Amino acid sequence: MKQSVGFIGVGNMGTAIIKGLAAQKLEVHGCDLNKEKLEILSQEVGLKIEATPRDLVKKCRYVLLAVKPQHLAGVLADLAPDLTTEHCLLSIAAGVTMTRLKELSGGLCPVVRIMPNTPALVGAGVFALCFDDPDLDEERREFLRAMHKPLGQVHELPEKLFDAFTSVAGCGPAYVFYVMDAIVEAGVNLGLPRAQSTEIVKALFSGSAKLAEEGGLHLAELREMVTSPAGSTIRATMHFDRMAMRGIIIDAVSEAYDRNIELG
Repeated sequence: MKQSVGFIGVGNMGTAIIKGLAAQKLEVHGCDLNKEKLEILSQEVGLKIEATPRDLVKKCRYVLLAVKPQHLAGVLADLAPDLTTEHCLLSIAAGVTMTRLKELSGGLCPVVRIMPNTPALVGAGVFALCFDDPDLDEERREFLRAMHKPLGQVHELPEKLFDAFTSVAGCGPAYVFYVMDAIVEAGVNLGLPRAQSTEIVKALFSGSAKLAEEGGLHLAELREMVTSPAGSTIRATMHFDRMAMRGIIIDAVSEAYDRNIELG
């Protein structure tokens, strides 16, 4: 069986990973109800289209489930008869435990949970890989590390931390874009043209992230660099404090965490 990767589901996240793997010259197969999306990926990156999930499993050693959690049981019931010890089952479904994946798949092949985030679309993702399954050998671990490294930052985490990672990094881009959008609106309110306000805010966030990555300072120190005594920045951040902004953010991430637990 070839070292190929098959994707059941080619939505936004599946597509991001597919494009990253195709750039590494890995053989990638795909199956999805959206035939138009499959054709586009076939033309763009050479995705090999499979008619059914069972056809895909027969050709791919690594099978990545990129379907919504509520659809997982049905997909695995269909796949289970064709899975062998040579396969490796990968899942990006939030909240679905390894125990549950093993139960649904028949327990013959090793299972790996993966949690990506959408910046993987531009090669700047943050991934968590769970290698807790004792059936997973070092050869397959190394393949999966190498497979994800070009797509962004990779963290190997125990399953008990997956819901926390999902709540912070998996959901995190939405938090960032929410704040970005709010600052754009603030700029428009103060008279900036919307297009220009949007450009300014995008550069603000990318530049600030670069400084945080490369500046070598604690995030609090970076904030203090901008905060002059009796200046405009301290007035704004003190308003955040009066409105309990830090607590609101912490509570919001906790809400996401609770929902991940419910999904599991």
